[in-house]
Amino acid sequence: MKKLSIFLACVLAGVSAYSGNPDRAGAAGASHLLVNPWARTGGLMGTNVASSLGSEAIFTNVAGMAFTKKTDILFTTTNYLKGSGINVGALGFSQKVGESSVLGLNVVSMGFGDIDITTTDRPEGGNGTFAPTMTNIGFSYAKAFSNSIYGGITFRYHQESVADVSGSGMAFDAGIRYVTGDRDNIRIGIALKNVGPPYRYGGDGVAIEATDDQGNGRTFFERTAGAELPSLIHLGAAYDFLLAEGHDLTINGSYLSNSFSNDQLGGSFEYSFKSLFQVRAGYISETSSDNAQFDAPNVRTGLSFGASVGLPINKNGGVIGIDYSYQATQRFDGIQSIGLNITL
Repeated sequence: MKKLSIFLACVLAGVSAYSGNPDRAGAAGASHLLVNPWARTGGLMGTNVASSLGSEAIFTNVAGMAFTKKTDILFTTTNYLKGSGINVGALGFSQKVGESSVLGLNVVSMGFGDIDITTTDRPEGGNGTFAPTMTNIGFSYAKAFSNSIYGGITFRYHQESVADVSGSGMAFDAGIRYVTGDRDNIRIGIALKNVGPPYRYGGDGVAIEATDDQGNGRTFFERTAGAELPSLIHLGAAYDFLLAEGHDLTINGSYLSNSFSNDQLGGSFEYSFKSLFQVRAGYISETSSDNAQFDAPNVRTGLSFGASVGLPINKNGGVIGIDYSYQATQRFDGIQSIGLNITL
């Protein structure tokens, strides 16, 4: 009980520090840090902050990486906002070291295709193309501190660039998970994400050619405003119903407190048969603000569903599986993800 009291105190302190502020909507940079790259998490609409496991947990709550049994590898590709031409590729890896520690690596890259270069003289294009990129690389550590308390931290390098302007910076995520119940079937999780210093954009794109008082040509670089990271607090709970031998049902609930947009409430369920077959579905909605101009919902709200199929590969419980998910969106034609999951 004492452990639970300490855990809840941390939760309340985190929420008060990072409660939503819709008046700052759109003011943060590095918004690609909010994009979920994984199929299983997508099928649950990101509400599995208290139940995600292995490499998948690096995005939702890194404390869940501590449940890696030995080795966990993920490859996922996502058609993000179908019709927009945005594609997301992701690699996740976690490896147990020692009795209670796990190390992890997470690489996510977003591609936007080739875009025509336009100028004031030739606004119709014809000047060639450029390809924007957004990338983040995370190094994670998670540990089981006891049979009830698990924690983890991720240090992340993030970068985004266009033809002649780029920006980069560092951030960290941290998470805690508390497990209780007669059969360890009650889980509570909290994740603090995207915390780091503001960063600036630079490059030839912010340069100006001008002439000084003596008539000499000079290049001047404009000072850009610093961009803050989209920090957030994600709270969640999960309950496992053990229906019969090999049949499990998990119910998730979550509350997402954003620093730069409306907060979000969500729920989901996942049915699993012997870790070889799972079906899942989720739903996310946004809270309303006092200012009507901020009540347009985030594009990633609504329903989601997904499924996973696995094949045993060894006698130690190793599985190779395929994951799929679809997330409905407010605009465009949804988000589809498909991934390969290898557990050893």
